[in-house]
Amino acid sequence: MELEEQYDKIYRYCYYRIRHLQTAEDITQETFLKFLEYDSYQDKGRPLALLYTIARNLCADERRKRKMESLPEELPGEDPEDSVIDSILLRQALHELTEEERELVLLRYVNGVSVADLAHLYGRSRYAIYRDTKKVLKKLERRISDEKDRSGTTDAAV
Repeated sequence: MELEEQYDKIYRYCYYRIRHLQTAEDITQETFLKFLEYDSYQDKGRPLALLYTIARNLCADERRKRKMESLPEELPGEDPEDSVIDSILLRQALHELTEEERELVLLRYVNGVSVADLAHLYGRSRYAIYRDTKKVLKKLERRISDEKDRSGTTDAAV
């Protein structure tokens, strides 16, 4: 595993959890420092899971300190000119997910973390992670589809 390749992904994960640029940078750096202290664990074949576990714990500690509860209105990296309706519907659908479901979507589809590493991170079987991921995607798809149907925004109308 190339640590440099994982740095941006860990930073994105921390930013998603904390919603503060400098704090996310600090936590990302601390994550890698702690990771490098675990020399013996890296040889056991799950370094990515350890990296995310450290980041997750540090973010949880920070959230407890700051008592952050809700997501901000704007998601990072949004381009208001591209698919405004779809992005609004997606944002609404994401807000209806639980925090764990949003985290699962981020890790699996934004950061590209493997199902095996997610299973290790959450302490569950790969099948359970696969099932939960599929359930969350269907939930998002259903919610977006229902909203499009209600608002009359369909591909034929556009």
